[in-house]
Amino acid sequence: MPTLPAGAQKAHTDLSDISLAQRIAAADTVALELLMRRHNQLLYRVARSILKNEEEAEETVQDTYLQVFHTIEKYRGDAKLSTWLTRITINKALARARKHKRRAEIAPTYGGEMLATEAQEDSQMQHNAASSPETEAQSADIRRLIERNIDKLPEAFRSVFVLRALEEMTVEETATCLSIPEATVRSRYFRARGQMREALAREIDSNYEEAFGFAGNRCDRIVAGVLDRLAAKIATP
Repeated sequence: MPTLPAGAQKAHTDLSDISLAQRIAAADTVALELLMRRHNQLLYRVARSILKNEEEAEETVQDTYLQVFHTIEKYRGDAKLSTWLTRITINKALARARKHKRRAEIAPTYGGEMLATEAQEDSQMQHNAASSPETEAQSADIRRLIERNIDKLPEAFRSVFVLRALEEMTVEETATCLSIPEATVRSRYFRARGQMREALAREIDSNYEEAFGFAGNRCDRIVAGVLDRLAAKIATP
């Protein structure tokens, strides 16, 4: 999606939630694009925390915006626009998750197909990381490590952790988005952080032996370099 023209950005940047909603209700697609760019990351992370699947999360966010475009006149400004959008996204993600669960119960092979697809995606991601510079590969590895362990959190904890830790929402905002008491947000976030620390520590400890490993490209480069230098010396009278 191309970047908004500078003039359009300036004309819409300072709009209040209500004004932005009114523009979208009047079929202003520039206002809708600004809305999406403001909230894409938040809504994607929320959907991803529930569905644990990148493609499903993206589709859920798209479904949210399509609904918003046609129903935003219902927004009255009682809550922040981001909170209103988040609640819609959560409801859509939960509905999609329930739908997949029913399908899985009817057709048990579905789960196996999903696992196979995810394995292919993981393999492709690993291949892409291996073909990138080492620093990019390391960054990608860390990101996948964090995402993998977020996915392992209990369902009740995942969305709380994503909203509090990744999106840095307040306890009050998180409670409003998830329709749960603030005390529940605090307890779930505390337990989720503890589980994440333990999980990450275990994975890091188990990989100490692999630190500074020489298997793969680094080993090949060293061997090739030595052989090339030896060949050059032998060829020199």
